[in-house]
Amino acid sequence: MAERFPWREAMAFGLGRLRLPVAAFWSMTPREFALAVEGFTGRIGGAFDRDRLNELMNRYPDKTHGE
Repeated sequence: MAERFPWREAMAFGLGRLRLPVAAFWSMTPREFALAVEGFTGRIGGAFDRDRLNELMNRYPDKTHGE
């Protein structure tokens, strides 16, 4: 069985980290979203999969220590 796309994580990153308006997020193609993530992280190339999303979420957590 194919692994399901991590919509919750993608939405959290797109709406939270990238601060995309909801309409802009849902109108993006997966390739456009991946390029937006690459622009944000400075990391070029590679597939945007669950491991990469988890890496980004760990690298850019929603809260920092002390919040």
